[in-house]
Amino acid sequence: MSTTQKSWIALQEPKQLKEIIDRSFQQPVLIFKHSTSCGISHAAHHHLEKNTPKLAEVVEFYYLDLLRFRNISNQIAQDFNVIHQSPQILVLKNGKVSFHTSHHAIDAEQVIKQFT
Repeated sequence: MSTTQKSWIALQEPKQLKEIIDRSFQQPVLIFKHSTSCGISHAAHHHLEKNTPKLAEVVEFYYLDLLRFRNISNQIAQDFNVIHQSPQILVLKNGKVSFHTSHHAIDAEQVIKQFT
């Protein structure tokens, strides 16, 4: 794991979704849904990784490995009424999705602009 990824929190338990919602009332939370077998997802992962220091200034960062935890991704889609895509980022603020995007549209600067 790289130095920047150490600030990423692994999303591995369904009960963490409640914690994430609660956290989003104190600080925006970003969930990155990543498929480790997808080239587009790998590129998005790399982009986010190199921008983690900037992102960490405005959001708390959660990482979901879709291949291992698809059930959590399905729960996210259901709970937040957002169609599952991969890769995908969702930003939660005050318990609701305030921003989401997927595939080649994943851009750390767009996330940062939501809070400046």
